[in-house]
Amino acid sequence: MTIPIASPAGSAPAAAEQSGIKPGQFQQVEFGPIKLLHATPMQVGEGPLWHPAQQVLYWVDIAGRALHQFDPASGQHQQWAMPSEPACLAWCADGLIVAQRSGFCHFNSHTGTLTDIAAAPYEQSKIRCNDGRCDAAGRFWVGTIYEPRDLPNAELLCLERGQLRQVRHGGSTVSNGLAFSIDQGTMFQADTTSHQIRRHRFDTASGTLGPAQLLRQYSTVKDQSYIGRPDGAAVDSEGAYWSAMFEGGRILRLSPDGEILQTLLLPVRCPTMIAFGGADLKTLYITSASQNRSNEELAQYPWSGCVLSVSVSVAGRAEFAYQS
Repeated sequence: MTIPIASPAGSAPAAAEQSGIKPGQFQQVEFGPIKLLHATPMQVGEGPLWHPAQQVLYWVDIAGRALHQFDPASGQHQQWAMPSEPACLAWCADGLIVAQRSGFCHFNSHTGTLTDIAAAPYEQSKIRCNDGRCDAAGRFWVGTIYEPRDLPNAELLCLERGQLRQVRHGGSTVSNGLAFSIDQGTMFQADTTSHQIRRHRFDTASGTLGPAQLLRQYSTVKDQSYIGRPDGAAVDSEGAYWSAMFEGGRILRLSPDGEILQTLLLPVRCPTMIAFGGADLKTLYITSASQNRSNEELAQYPWSGCVLSVSVSVAGRAEFAYQS
């Protein structure tokens, strides 16, 4: 399959310079053919995480309440049932940290056992954990989704050495796309409902955030020019922000100032999140959703809900471990 790409002209803007990225550093990404990594559709595939020590890919099916593992070297797949909806993952020295609706727990992949760490501090009938990532200091940051979606009541949580704190309440409805700049001086975060990507100044030493600044606003009008709304994301080794566009059938690669650098068109309409993996971190893994999609859409996009992979010419970055 040949994947069309679009690469607007222009160099990386001022915020890129402030992050230590020189104008013109961004290169055009070359994409290989998109492959079907795991053919069984997820209801809501999410949270892909490449485990740098184990050299395997983990992801979750939120609605299916399952944790999955795939070993590209052997082709072996495993899955484990979860007690409540798992949303995102962090790796640690002796397993994984799983953020679920019910709270945070430790998962031992050798025994398949879960150990509770911290209970969810919100009303579970309306809110659940959604998207998250570890910073360089080993804190696990997780945004939530306010499921009624009628108010911007999502929260930002931080698990730091076994202690869970609520960092912010409100400002978004579906927190997504959480990622950090290369110098760790910026936290990126999307609100899928408002079609916005924002950035915050971030201090790694103290774990504090500055006010949200709008990075990019996408159109909410679902006409022929609609390109979706921002879901999960990751930052590559050049500092570019890759954003999965739900209902847009594409991945966008953005500069730190929100300029669209490249577009990767997909054979699924609803990508949910991405992760860089492989020994050289040049394999892009993509999760997607099939839940609540029409029969017509599923017929047009039969890989909906599956996990995809594609080789890229720009490496990602290894994820930081959670420090207990």
